[in-house]
Amino acid sequence: MTEQPRVYICRAGAKGEDEDLALENGLAILGFREVPSVEGAADYTAIFQALTIALPDAKPKAVMNHAAQLWAFVGRIQVGDIVVLPRKRTPQIALGIVKGAYAYRQVGEAYRHTREVAWVRTDIPRTDFEQDLLYSFGAFSTVCRVSRHDAEIRVSAVLNGGIDPGDAGTVVKGKAASTADVEPQADAEELDLMQAAHDQVLKHIQSRFAGHALSGLVEAVLQADGWVTKGSSPGADGGVDILAGRGPLGLDAPRLCVQVKSQNSPADVIVYRTLQGTMQSFKADQGLLVCWGGFNKAVRTESRQGHFTVRLWDSSDLVEAIYRNYDRLPAEIQAELPLTKVWMLVPKETDE
Repeated sequence: MTEQPRVYICRAGAKGEDEDLALENGLAILGFREVPSVEGAADYTAIFQALTIALPDAKPKAVMNHAAQLWAFVGRIQVGDIVVLPRKRTPQIALGIVKGAYAYRQVGEAYRHTREVAWVRTDIPRTDFEQDLLYSFGAFSTVCRVSRHDAEIRVSAVLNGGIDPGDAGTVVKGKAASTADVEPQADAEELDLMQAAHDQVLKHIQSRFAGHALSGLVEAVLQADGWVTKGSSPGADGGVDILAGRGPLGLDAPRLCVQVKSQNSPADVIVYRTLQGTMQSFKADQGLLVCWGGFNKAVRTESRQGHFTVRLWDSSDLVEAIYRNYDRLPAEIQAELPLTKVWMLVPKETDE
């Protein structure tokens, strides 16, 4: 029986600053820029010693944590394992297969810690995964393994173009590990609670505002933001779902033409160009293209040329607009989407 490939999260910067670099170059790129090459390191202890020298002012707990992650990246991830990149700049997840060993190589203008990766799917909507996996993907660590909830089987299914089949309840057992043998596990990490809450909101909207109902939600958000709107009825819409303008009657500039796509897959460039044509037909000054599943690279590249005339909203952009205008949304929308703001203390590392 062929062994199931393991699944590792490998982030590309705290704010996603290395995402494009990683995806365009076929690499997983680790941060830790202050740490020199660890090529030839035989084990966790060697990595720990290298970090002790490279980070003399770091807290002991931080050095141990970074060493565990760097050793996972260097020595534990094997060729054939699956890499999960939860993207920060879009509400999407990239999946790839590890193709090479650790290398400290020049990427752009700097040398970086890398692994060669064949990125198979780079724009999977977060909502394609069930909430338990999204919780694991929300671990704070830069590198960590995801093994609970049948993660290997489920992520492999999505990697191969299928859907997340959900947790079948398989119990994964393993031996106890010594301190020097620790492997960062997503399920043992502190979660990014903001991202976890955001994912729950996305799931709820997807279930309650499917199809034409999503256009109704977008229209309510625009109205709350001061636009006077006219939405189309379900069915053929002539390339426009919502027409909007300013002023008491909605006749004042700017005139806005809105197209809403509730599909759970990224929109292609044809959809973007169609909206541009519709804007000309309706003599609109501005356009808004809303696609729940996000946009592929071609759309994002071409849309830069229309930056001052067309805006793209993916699911996260829509949710952010909902947050901004929530108190002004109609009571029936708030009833379908009950939200509240919560303040929480951000945990910090101790001197352990």
